[in-house]
Amino acid sequence: MIKWLKLSSIFVMILFFFSCSTKHSDIVVGKFNDDKITMAEFEKAYSKNAGSYERASKDSLSNFKNFAELYMNFRMKLKDAYERGYDKDKALLDELNDYKKKVGSTYIQEKYLVEPNLQEMYERRKTEVRASHLMIRPEQSGGDEAAKKIAQALLDSIKSGLKTFEELVAVHSQDQFSKNKGGDIFYFTAGQLPYEFEDACYKTPKDSIYPEVVKTKFGYHIIKVTDRKARIPRIHAAHILVSFANQEGQIDSAAARAKIDSVMAKLKAGEDFAELAKEYSDDTGTKDKGGDLGFFERRMMVQQFDEAAFNLQPGQISDVIETQFGYHIIKLLERGEIPSFEQDKDNLKNILKRLRYQDIYNDYVNDLKKEYNFTVNENVFDLIIENSDSILIGADYPHPDKVDDQVIYSYANVKQTFSPFYDRMKKDTEFTGKRFDKNILNKAVTKYSNEELIEFKAMGLDSIDASFAELMEDYKNGIFIFKLQEDEVWNKVEIDSVRLLEFYEKTKENYKWPDRVAFTEIWVRSDSVAKHYYNLLKEGKADFDSLAKNTERFGMKEKGGKYELTPVNNSELSRKANELKNIGDFTEVFSQSNGHCILRLDARDNARLKTFEEARAEVTGAFQEAESKRLENEYIASLKKKYQPVIFYDELSKAFKAEN
Repeated sequence: MIKWLKLSSIFVMILFFFSCSTKHSDIVVGKFNDDKITMAEFEKAYSKNAGSYERASKDSLSNFKNFAELYMNFRMKLKDAYERGYDKDKALLDELNDYKKKVGSTYIQEKYLVEPNLQEMYERRKTEVRASHLMIRPEQSGGDEAAKKIAQALLDSIKSGLKTFEELVAVHSQDQFSKNKGGDIFYFTAGQLPYEFEDACYKTPKDSIYPEVVKTKFGYHIIKVTDRKARIPRIHAAHILVSFANQEGQIDSAAARAKIDSVMAKLKAGEDFAELAKEYSDDTGTKDKGGDLGFFERRMMVQQFDEAAFNLQPGQISDVIETQFGYHIIKLLERGEIPSFEQDKDNLKNILKRLRYQDIYNDYVNDLKKEYNFTVNENVFDLIIENSDSILIGADYPHPDKVDDQVIYSYANVKQTFSPFYDRMKKDTEFTGKRFDKNILNKAVTKYSNEELIEFKAMGLDSIDASFAELMEDYKNGIFIFKLQEDEVWNKVEIDSVRLLEFYEKTKENYKWPDRVAFTEIWVRSDSVAKHYYNLLKEGKADFDSLAKNTERFGMKEKGGKYELTPVNNSELSRKANELKNIGDFTEVFSQSNGHCILRLDARDNARLKTFEEARAEVTGAFQEAESKRLENEYIASLKKKYQPVIFYDELSKAFKAEN
């Protein structure tokens, strides 16, 4: 007996140990039949509903309980959907697959093409680089291959020590803008120049030459990095400009220099910069604002101005700076801070899509072509052209029997034949109206196959990307719930006049007219015309309706200026009309909407209940809502009877309190 008691005690202790060691995520907060809702599932759903885990964790227990009831209903509906076979319903699966292709394609482009490159760009944009280059242009050098060979030969001579970079720039560079400045193209940051160029610069130490020739859309470059420093993203500055031209428009740089020197002397004597700018600056766009230029970034001003301004400290005033516009004195007012990644994200996306996206997209698609063994059957092109009878794309193809089943391109287990391919071309404005040739066919193949390959990748993405799988699961659940609502609620709402009238009688207090007035308006732009009309009316020499046909308010002339019964507090006009005592009375002339107005009171309807016919649209909407709610409640009641749900409210107090 003692032995049994000891064994029982040990068994209880073991049970106690295991019950206490249940992982937080495995705590059961609800069940229905044999299905359980764990704490992990509840917290995930609640966080998504709240917008974030952090926000959800600060919510109240009462909110957790309310949500648990809604979530239980949701889970029971999903179980019912599977039991009805929605997961095997062809129409629903087709909708799901169509969504997967469309959303998956966008998802891939954002997550796999855009997002990975944003962080690199953001980090690079914390640094600005100054570089010089020697450029060889293909159009000036006998073609692409010749330009590449020339650039490589020049780079080799620099590496061997035969010539310096600067010597070769002065003789050979075909960039006339930078050639006479040792190839200097000034400071820049990521996203301002062609990616191939800036990528090489960011990989090169200061005072070093990039070890390879770099190709961009402008030509072939040999690149030397001359400086790197922490980027100042933007500055707020003011300036005083003295133009080289005098008041007669003649260039007099000596007088301009004397004038700017006298202004500098006043600044050094302690006079106010903004006041001096208002008095002496020749920049008419900024002088009245004390010379304030607002914020600007690198490379937005001419180089001499830019370099001087970005080297100033806040509150500091520059020496006299000469540019093509004249002499400047610059005052730095403040420096902008580098934004956080999240703050700058949209801007980074815009820069990436403008400068690099197409190259990233092409590289990704080329990788997919290798992955899926993409092939093009160019032999079919000749057959298509030969049998086209030179028709314009968009017309019916004259000999479909000869080409419809011909495979134009293939990938994985997909074979694209001419018939659906041409169906797309006929609707594509890029190709319609043109004749078939190999160039057109190649463009169409590239365009359509690129889209298809990404969509094909999307179809299997949920097996390798957990976030996408969750997105698709949410959408699938959504279309299942929508289908249930159709079957159990919306399609069961029956509306007929008898039921609507019964509903109206029970709820008629909800449908009321406020005090209303009907009136006619004469509105004209001219004060004198309005007064003339008023005098005619007062003297009985004109009919109000006849004059109202001349109203000049947009959209009211064809209505004869008439406003049907309108709530008194609806507008200034209805309030003015309501001030009139008797039907047929009219106002004096008053100003309204940049014109002049006379109103006549035509009818008055005091506040009252709406008749059934007047309220019919509102009654119908309210009836549908009430019926939908009733049917929804009946459906939920049937689910509760079927699944016997239980929510463990006490466990919800532990939500979002897992120990790390």
